[in-house]
Amino acid sequence: MKQFSNTYIFTFSAIMVVTVAAVLSVVAMQLQPMQKKNVEINKKQNILLSLNIESSKDSVLAKYDRYITDSYVINSEGERKEGIDAFSVDLSKEIAKPVEERNLPVFVGTVKDSTQYVVPVRGKGLWGPIWGYVALKNDFNTIYGTNFSHDSETPGLGAEIANRPFQKQFIGKKIFNEQGDFVSVNVVKGGAPEGATHAVDGISGGTITSKGVDNMLEDVIGAYIPYFKQMRNKRS
Repeated sequence: MKQFSNTYIFTFSAIMVVTVAAVLSVVAMQLQPMQKKNVEINKKQNILLSLNIESSKDSVLAKYDRYITDSYVINSEGERKEGIDAFSVDLSKEIAKPVEERNLPVFVGTVKDSTQYVVPVRGKGLWGPIWGYVALKNDFNTIYGTNFSHDSETPGLGAEIANRPFQKQFIGKKIFNEQGDFVSVNVVKGGAPEGATHAVDGISGGTITSKGVDNMLEDVIGAYIPYFKQMRNKRS
C-alpha cells in the first residue's frame, strides 16, 4: 500500500480547507441578496400587521407601498433627523445607546382614510430578545394595533406574545392617562381589570416574558414621548 508523507497530507488538507472556504464564500455572496430580500419582506409584513393588515409574501411589497405613506427618523427631543433611512435603522443597536443618542424610526400609515403612526419596539424576554411594532392613532395616545415576535420564548407560554389574540388585546388601549402623563400599557399577571384602559391580560405561565413586554413598551415608547406630546399639542 502506498504511504503518504505528512507533508503531502498537510498540503492536501490545506488545499481542501481553502477550496471549501472559497466555495462557501461564493455561495454566501450569491445568497446574500435573497437573504436581504427575505428580511425586508418579513419586516414589512410585521409593520403591516401592526396596522392589522395581513399580507402574503407575494402581496407584501405592494401593500406596504400602498399603506405606508411616509417614514422618517427623530431624536429623543422629537426633532426630525435628516439623511437617515427609517427602514434601515437597527433598533437592537439603538436601544444599546443612551436615549439622547438614539435614532428613532417612525412609519406613517394611512388605513381607511385615517393616519396611524408605527414605531418599533425591542426588549428582552425569558430566553432572548423580543421585538415588534406598535401603531398609534393620530391622537398619539390610542393604540391602533400591535405586532410582537421573538427568537426563543417557550411554546405555549412566553411565545404567546407572537399570537394575534394576545396582540389584539392592545387595540384601543391608551398610553397616556387623563392627566396627560405617560403610563404605557401593562401586561397584568392574573388578568387586567375589566374595562382597564392601560392594561391587558398577562400570559399564563409566561410571567417573565410578560414583564419583558412591559419593560419593552415603557423603555422604547417612552423615548418617543416628547415627539408624541409635540404632535398632540399641534392637534389640540
